[in-house]
Amino acid sequence: MGLTTDKDDPGLKNIRSDGMQEVYLVLSEEERAKGFVRPVRKKYRHVGQRPKNPLRDLTPEEHERYAQFGYVKFEAYPEDRGSVTGRYWTKKDLESGCGAVTTMGDALAETYARDPKFYGGTFCCNCGKHLAVAEFVWEGTEERVGS
Repeated sequence: MGLTTDKDDPGLKNIRSDGMQEVYLVLSEEERAKGFVRPVRKKYRHVGQRPKNPLRDLTPEEHERYAQFGYVKFEAYPEDRGSVTGRYWTKKDLESGCGAVTTMGDALAETYARDPKFYGGTFCCNCGKHLAVAEFVWEGTEERVGS
């Protein structure tokens, strides 16, 4: 696996047989040398998606209407969230996250520490694929990667 600071590097789009990219984008050494806004952490755990609000069982009407999608619970959002009232969850969603810990190299870890929102996705070594950073927490914490 290689590293680049060139966002147009063609290797960024090439996926190896193990699911990793051929090349990963990182901030330049000069940019990383400016300091970090978060601790430099090299390990994260795949915990999957989790509701932020209490869940309730589906009503009989909801169950009938949404059974085809496999929904089993509903998460109601707080009223200040806007026009979206909540989210339906499947059993698969609620059990997502393999629990594996992935370790990354210095340049990637320092890029996260310098700019926590630099990446939208990250790699799970057990699942063998890239997933949204929101599915991961920094090892030893409950802090979501990318936050």
